[in-house]
Amino acid sequence: MQSTTTKIAVETDGDLDTLTRLNLEYVRSVEQSDVAWFERNLAPDFWNSNPDGSLIDRQGFLAQIAKRPGISDIEPHDVLVRIMGDFAIIHARTTYQTPAGKSAGRYTDIWARREGRWVCIAAHVTRG
Repeated sequence: MQSTTTKIAVETDGDLDTLTRLNLEYVRSVEQSDVAWFERNLAPDFWNSNPDGSLIDRQGFLAQIAKRPGISDIEPHDVLVRIMGDFAIIHARTTYQTPAGKSAGRYTDIWARREGRWVCIAAHVTRG
């Protein structure tokens, strides 16, 4: 996966590197239906806005990931990481393959540092 990352904020203690890695792992974990990764990295109070407009909690998201996303070759582009102390927002554009062909979308993931580690607390996904 190749992506570009833009940072807004002052980096502290490798936060940009950590969040950049977590972002790439998140995308990989969606494509590979890696529920275990999400179990480790989603906050207990995580919520996700799906492309169809539905809002699901952590358990609903884990069940959705387990079913496979129906897309492949997901690539993040134009990744923007905004770090604000113990809070971060990641915006990105994606390209991916569906059975009907190549498509694109966007996502926003919201991260919080809790008990010394970054966990995703919310996500919003759109598909083109």
